[in-house]
Amino acid sequence: MTRRLHLNAFLMNTGHHEASWRLPESDPYAHVDLAHYVELARIAERGTFDSLFLADGPQLWNNLAQRPAGALEPLTLLTALATATEHIGLIATASTSYNSPYNLARKFASLDIISGGRAGWNIVTTAGAEAARNFGLDAEPTHAERYARAAEFLDVALKLWDSWEDDAIVADKAAGVWGDDSKIHPPRHKGRYFSVAGALNVPRTPQGYPLLVQAGSSEDGKRFAARYAEAVFTAQQTIEDAQAFYADLKSRTEREGRNPDHIKVLPGIVPVLGSTEAEARAAEQLLEDHIVYDHGVGRLESLLHLEPGTLELDALLPADLPPESAIEGAKSRYTLVVELARRERLTVRQLIGRLGGGRGHLTFAGTPEQVADQIETWFTQGAADGFNIMPAVLPSGLEAFVEHVVPLLRTRGLLRTEYGPRQTLRERYGLPRPANQYSPKFSASLEQGGPPSPALATA
Repeated sequence: MTRRLHLNAFLMNTGHHEASWRLPESDPYAHVDLAHYVELARIAERGTFDSLFLADGPQLWNNLAQRPAGALEPLTLLTALATATEHIGLIATASTSYNSPYNLARKFASLDIISGGRAGWNIVTTAGAEAARNFGLDAEPTHAERYARAAEFLDVALKLWDSWEDDAIVADKAAGVWGDDSKIHPPRHKGRYFSVAGALNVPRTPQGYPLLVQAGSSEDGKRFAARYAEAVFTAQQTIEDAQAFYADLKSRTEREGRNPDHIKVLPGIVPVLGSTEAEARAAEQLLEDHIVYDHGVGRLESLLHLEPGTLELDALLPADLPPESAIEGAKSRYTLVVELARRERLTVRQLIGRLGGGRGHLTFAGTPEQVADQIETWFTQGAADGFNIMPAVLPSGLEAFVEHVVPLLRTRGLLRTEYGPRQTLRERYGLPRPANQYSPKFSASLEQGGPPSPALATA
């Protein structure tokens, strides 16, 4: 079977570049406008993307002066988008640190049913003291603690999604029997972090489980991804780093007893397009010219765990930054930013400019042919199974990608030309439907030495 490129549209208010809202074409209120997101979803669907994705966090992001702040709750927004689209997958970010398994499992099950099997969950552990204080904590839990809680959270969620067998609903009107209580399996879970007794109050969904997505690239994050994730959003600046990450994660997944083809690696790319390379560079420079560097300095100091006033715009980063092992927040992003600055000897001003478009993801300015070449090279050279497309400006950047890059990818045989028969999100990603852990088939797979985690067994 021909290997196909997977494309996910990462939608962020007026675009991923922090200065996108300042352009004449941008609507500063788009981040809370349903019509804006409906337009974006339909553009991505026209480009036959596998899915779209919304980031989220349980705190107010950004200094209000910097860029549009606040966001609609993603599961609510994606439920609305489910009624405005037919094919594209709908991936919501939700934290295992500041949710309960029962409520979140129910919400994702509801989205999967409403959308006809198109739901995905981007699983995050949420770093940062600001979020912790919103939930009655004095400080954020340690990195290891957050991932330990996340693992138990996933185990409980899987039990909840399996708490109804697929044929639990009988619907026998003549006999007056709607369902079979023997096919309901309450988790009765008692663990370190959670105690969950009863079965979910939503039937098993079209996909069984939503597509499980993860974005951490730290050691804890990669261990978690190898056990649970089916798609991984990641950030690398060079193809060599991307190839190393790809090979490492596939190897870890295989060691967990899983098929490495059942985890898809999607690096982020911020494409800035022009009809010529010079035009693309000019568009990139226009955005950089609109950056307010005072905002960037504060954000960078926070990421690097430095006291306010430490950084100087036209100086290099301090030589005595703490190692990743001392960081309890976003470890992998911290390392990526520091290594980028060191490798290219960027001043703080230059580093802020480089981070303004993608916060550490690869930013590439060029013609449609050059962007397609970059995508094809990473895809065919063992660096990616697809890409997280992060337009610098929305909706124009997504529109340009669909109109000018997508046709090239189709001509090269890398991307579908149409969706074809209706499929679930799992099917779009070439993944099987998980077997219910209470089904006879799952029990038989265990007896034959099959994988112990219900997330890894297939129907």
